[in-house]
This record gives sequence, C-alpha cells and structure tokens, in this order.
Amino acid sequence: MDTKGIDEISKRVQELVANTPVEDIQRNLRALMTSWFSRLDLVTREEFDVQQAVLQRTRERLAGMEARVSELEQSISRTGED
Repeated sequence: MDTKGIDEISKRVQELVANTPVEDIQRNLRALMTSWFSRLDLVTREEFDVQQAVLQRTRERLAGMEARVSELEQSISRTGED
C-alpha cells in the first residue's frame, strides 16, 4: 500500500489546522484538561501496580498469620481437654 499520498494529505491537514483557531482551541483544551486532572487524586499506573503488589503480599502474610493463630487456638483447646 502506498502511504506517500496519505502522508501528504495528513501533512496538509496538519498545516491547515496549524493556521486556524483549531490549534489554539486544542492547546487551550489540553491546558484545561491538564489542570482538571491535576486536581484529581490520581496515581500513575506504575504506582498503582506497586501498591497492588504490596497489598497482595500483605494479604498473603495476613492469611498465613490467621492460619497460624487458628493452629495455636486448636492446640490450646486440645491441651485444655487433657
């Protein structure tokens, strides 16, 4: 497929847009959205993934501790039965 023609059309459209108020609108919209997103309490995907991994490890440790407590309770109850 010949993309040269498509590239030329794309270039011309970009030139037309650059010389119209569309570029100003696009720039202002980008600034508005950036400002709006900065007010939200968002985290990056990387930060989210790190926290998700920490939470998973914590859940696993808690499950292990709960199992150990259950074993100790059973051991204590068996000792009291003797």
